[in-house]
Amino acid sequence: MSSSKPNLTQLIVLDLLTVGRVPLLLLLVIFASAMGVVFTTHHTRQAITEKNVALQQRDHLDNEWRNLILEETALSEHSRVQDLARRELEMKRPDADKEVMIELK
Repeated sequence: MSSSKPNLTQLIVLDLLTVGRVPLLLLLVIFASAMGVVFTTHHTRQAITEKNVALQQRDHLDNEWRNLILEETALSEHSRVQDLARRELEMKRPDADKEVMIELK
């Protein structure tokens, strides 16, 4: 009698290829599904992070826009413009008798 040890790896591969085709196929499908979930979760988290960064930039730009509107309003105030005209350009309001009205027809 010859006493040879069977190779366990060969037995497992032979069993998977002959009898265990369905479990092997299911194992591959489960692995592919798991990897799909991992990739989808990763891309979703990246998209959420990019969205949050864009929202922060939008809020920053919105605040800057409001500050510029306030600055424009302050710089174009009538009394400030009148004061600058008087001081820097030495302008003055004409007398009532020197005012001329022009009517367009």
